[in-house]
Amino acid sequence: MQTYTAPLRDMRFVLHELHDSTSLTHLTGLEEITPDLVNSILEEAAKFICSTLLPLNASGDAEGCHYENGAVRTPKGFKEAYKTFREGGWGALNADPAYGGQGLPASLGKLVDEMVSGSNLSFGLYPGLSHGAYLALKSHGSDALKNLYLPKLVDGSWAGTMCLTEAHCGTDLGLLRTRAVPQADGSFKLSGSKIFISAGEHDLTENIIHLVLARLPDAPAGVTGISLFVVPKFLPNADGTIGMRNGVTCVGIEHKLGIKASATCQINFDAATGWLVGEPHKGMRAMFVMMNSERLSVGIQGLGVGEAAYQSAAAYARERLQGRSLAGAQRPDKSADPIIVHPDVRRMLMTMRAYNEGCRALGVWVANALDRMDRAKDSAEREAAADFVALLTPVVKALFTDLGFESTNLALQIHGGHGYIVEHGVEQLLRDVRIAMIYEGTNGVQALDLVGRKLPANMGRSLRRFFHPIAQFIHAHERDPQIGPLVQSFAESFGALQLATALVVQAGGIDPEEAGAAATDYLRMFGLVALGFMWVRMAKVAADAATGAAQDAAFYRAKRATATFYIQRILPQTGALLHAIQAGKASMTALEEAAF
Repeated sequence: MQTYTAPLRDMRFVLHELHDSTSLTHLTGLEEITPDLVNSILEEAAKFICSTLLPLNASGDAEGCHYENGAVRTPKGFKEAYKTFREGGWGALNADPAYGGQGLPASLGKLVDEMVSGSNLSFGLYPGLSHGAYLALKSHGSDALKNLYLPKLVDGSWAGTMCLTEAHCGTDLGLLRTRAVPQADGSFKLSGSKIFISAGEHDLTENIIHLVLARLPDAPAGVTGISLFVVPKFLPNADGTIGMRNGVTCVGIEHKLGIKASATCQINFDAATGWLVGEPHKGMRAMFVMMNSERLSVGIQGLGVGEAAYQSAAAYARERLQGRSLAGAQRPDKSADPIIVHPDVRRMLMTMRAYNEGCRALGVWVANALDRMDRAKDSAEREAAADFVALLTPVVKALFTDLGFESTNLALQIHGGHGYIVEHGVEQLLRDVRIAMIYEGTNGVQALDLVGRKLPANMGRSLRRFFHPIAQFIHAHERDPQIGPLVQSFAESFGALQLATALVVQAGGIDPEEAGAAATDYLRMFGLVALGFMWVRMAKVAADAATGAAQDAAFYRAKRATATFYIQRILPQTGALLHAIQAGKASMTALEEAAF
């Protein structure tokens, strides 16, 4: 049976003690946000999510979505759960109050997203895509489009999708063939087919709003000729009510490895009416607002499922009796000791815990930068935050999903044969989380984005936004009597990352394939160092707090112990990654194509 309880104590630690949530109150719209308000919202979210969404996870996976004659029916209980989700305003947390949103901090929204993903990833995809569509329209839509569509997306009565992929083109969107023909009234007629459209058709909302990439008749070749259009399932009337059916049809749903309760659709556009979003031939710029938001959200999905996997594995390890401790019987009153006494089980549990808590800390750091990017009054602060978010987006997407899958795989291993069967629910978590490494740009593409675009951007300015705080922390705390040894060990890995960065930039400038060959190893190295920075900071906060918080002493001891485990047992992987990067592309490209 799947186990999940929202990790509220750790969320509060990350929000308030590590990242000081009160530091956001100088931002426009967040002046009255208090820790008590944030905590109460998290608590209410946890009650709803764990009582309503978690019980539907296994049943939704077993039943899946049903397709018939162009219509999709979600699994039993999903419509009722979505109605409750919508009425509770959970999809409107981070939306602009001008369109009916609550205007709350991005960090709060991301932690609610984590809880939703940990309890029911398939369900979370429906409102998650809607928020991405909201962001793209809000950033690039005309006032008329925003006033018509955004209130409906925010209140959840209408849903949104992102329609990019076609059967012959996935990552290479320059190959797409969907066409948009201008009409006399300013609208466009779109014709073409899209595949892998998450939440492309369902029975949860009265309308579905598709954001569609297509080409105008005069479009230049490649990605520079792509435009973005909003294409509703039902054409809205002038007063916002539902009108006639548009030329949008779901012609089938995919039968998948996981996320079976999420409808992954094949969508046909047959002279469907749509409206241009943003400028002609500038659709990728508009769509990337949605894609970058989704990439951060997908990273949080990896964290959420990884947390559920850890909790399930820890519960099982405490209960499962098998063998005796190598140090002698720990439970002589039982026929065997619980498997949590075995060092290798502890290794797996500590690895999962260190991944999850490190990713949560890093995720909130990035989410806070999202708020500064959008809300800061000072342009320099907005620019610095935007640089930081751009740099960390591919890292969060790829690292969090890689580690989420690794954690879930470890959870299955801890369960042994029982993990491989349906009863305990871990195999579903493994199947569900695997897609996160693929959609919204595969993790290999994220690595190429990091080394090819983000490192050289603005003459390395974005990288300095990340490196400088780390260097300052090391200088300030490497002699700290409480955490000095951890900081010194961390400094070695940070130095290795700096060396690897110079190698990648230099080699890539001469031969782009060298940067490509190093990309995945470099992103992992970058991510491990980023988590290491979170862990030495958390160790410092925990050490300082432990002296005056007896009731939370166990929490802070656990935090420091996990920090030590991460720095001593996981972070040294950066050394091996540096060696791999230094080896270059030669062995990777040595074989002729015919030899494979």
